[in-house]
Amino acid sequence: MDTNIFHQFANIPTKEIAPGFFSKLIHTANNTINFIEVKAGNTVPDHAHIHEQCAFVLEGQFELTVNGIPQVLDAGLFAIIPPNVRHSGLAITDCKLIDVFSPVREDYRNL
Repeated sequence: MDTNIFHQFANIPTKEIAPGFFSKLIHTANNTINFIEVKAGNTVPDHAHIHEQCAFVLEGQFELTVNGIPQVLDAGLFAIIPPNVRHSGLAITDCKLIDVFSPVREDYRNL
C-alpha cells in the first residue's frame, strides 16, 4: 500500500478542538478536513476566521447560526460559510460532522 496516498483513518489521533468537540483532522496542501463527533448540548461560541468553511452533518441535527441567523442542519442540508463571517453552533442531538476548511487551518495543524 502506498502510504503517501492511502491512510488508515483509525491511525488519526482524536483531539478535542473545543469543549465536547472531538476531531480527527486531515491536512492537505490546500485544505483541512475535520471529522467531528459531538454530544447533544455542546456548543461552539460565536467566532470568525479567514477560512472558507463547508459544514456537513452525517448524523444528527446541528444548529448553525451564521450572522445571527440560526439554521438546523441535518444530513440533507449543508452550509458554505465565507471567510470572516461570524458563526456559532449547538449540537441539538449527538452528531457526526465534517467541516472542510480552505486554506489549511494552521491553528488545528498545531494542536
